[in-house]
Amino acid sequence: MNAPSDHIQRFVNETWLKRYGTPMAESTIKLIWSIIVSIYSIGAVLGSLSSGQLSVKYGRKNCLLLNNVVGLVAATLAGLSRTAGSFEMIVLGRFLYGCNAGIGLNVHLMYLVESSPKELRGFMSLSTCVFIGLGKCLGQVFGLKELLGGEEMWPYLLAFSGVPALLQLVGLFFFPDSPRYLFIDKGNEEGCVRALTQLWGKKDFKRELEDMAKERDKMKGQKAKTVLGVLRNRSVRWQMLTLVFPCAGVQLCGINAIYFYAFDIFSAAGIPEEQMHYMSLGIGLTELISIILCSFLIERIGRKKLMGIGYALMATVLGILVLMLFLKDQGHWIPYFNVFLLYIFICIYGSGPSGVSMALPADMFTQAWRAPAYVVIGLGNSLGLFLIGMCFPFVVALIGQFCFLIFMMYCVLAAAFTLLFVPETKGKTMLEIAEDFSKLNFKGRRSEVEGMQKEDFIIATKL
Repeated sequence: MNAPSDHIQRFVNETWLKRYGTPMAESTIKLIWSIIVSIYSIGAVLGSLSSGQLSVKYGRKNCLLLNNVVGLVAATLAGLSRTAGSFEMIVLGRFLYGCNAGIGLNVHLMYLVESSPKELRGFMSLSTCVFIGLGKCLGQVFGLKELLGGEEMWPYLLAFSGVPALLQLVGLFFFPDSPRYLFIDKGNEEGCVRALTQLWGKKDFKRELEDMAKERDKMKGQKAKTVLGVLRNRSVRWQMLTLVFPCAGVQLCGINAIYFYAFDIFSAAGIPEEQMHYMSLGIGLTELISIILCSFLIERIGRKKLMGIGYALMATVLGILVLMLFLKDQGHWIPYFNVFLLYIFICIYGSGPSGVSMALPADMFTQAWRAPAYVVIGLGNSLGLFLIGMCFPFVVALIGQFCFLIFMMYCVLAAAFTLLFVPETKGKTMLEIAEDFSKLNFKGRRSEVEGMQKEDFIIATKL
């Protein structure tokens, strides 16, 4: 929304002038612009809250199909807003875009995880992060004034998000529903085998079906899990701490602060204002490339090391950046070094915490808990983004570059928590991961996973 911001604010004022014959006050224009920007996060929160129930009731595939219709409606409203002379259509379109993102991110991750073999689970989860990075880059590219960021083309820029929604809507008709959802939630073993065959090719699925059968047996007689149930249940306490702190809290690592402060860093380095958008595009491309790198590293190095060491390195870079910003007038080379630090921070973020925060939650929860767990992480991400957007400008105005010390402390705590407490999930089944977390959740007490596994063994004599 940065590229067309001036054009949209001018459109708001012109619309008001045509309706009422008087121009809108500058403070009112800023207020409406703030609503246009922030209502996306509100829609994302509501979308995240509804994603769990919708994905269980209608299935992962059908939920995504319906969600793409929401995205197309949002694109239509935003794209036709200038023709209709209504800035309210932009507000409503942004709200629906937020709902679309909140539902789509959570359900899409569930679909990928439940459709992937355990050897590729991390890689497939990270594909979501890759396409989010690609979306940022495309937004920055098309937002250039030479393309769709100009006075005449900005409505098409707002409507551009309808293109991937349309592509996914058409493409999903050629894909089956999630195999785990079909087997565990719906009890459709035949449909599960057909889905696995379509997705993985013809092979023996005996081991996968046995794992799903164990998980389904564990769920028998249990009530449907809710968000409050996830937050209160001791058996998933450490999963929730991991979900909320290093994963959903990734918004608090300072990445948005870096983007916000980037223009000041570039200006100090003497980069002309007309070149700033191209430097921002370079940041987006750096993040995308580092996320792609993470997708290849995650199954080799593991989730725990990538996230924990990544947070530690980010804390180090932020500490050096604060010092260099404080000493920026002490040497002509320091502003250029700050630009280098900015890009290093983006690289570490993309190849570590950003990607792993998408993959790790998928590993930590069995089928019964997964939908409400994704509601929590979606809610945490959306609220974190909203709070940073609302509060960070005031924090910068108050303490300047020392605001990065707040994010540095978060990175230190997240690194310590991840390296000390989070088990490695690479190459393990859902039940094996649940058992690792049970050792933390129950500490010496017999966990429900242990009980279930012991019941699977039959002791018999030769007779």
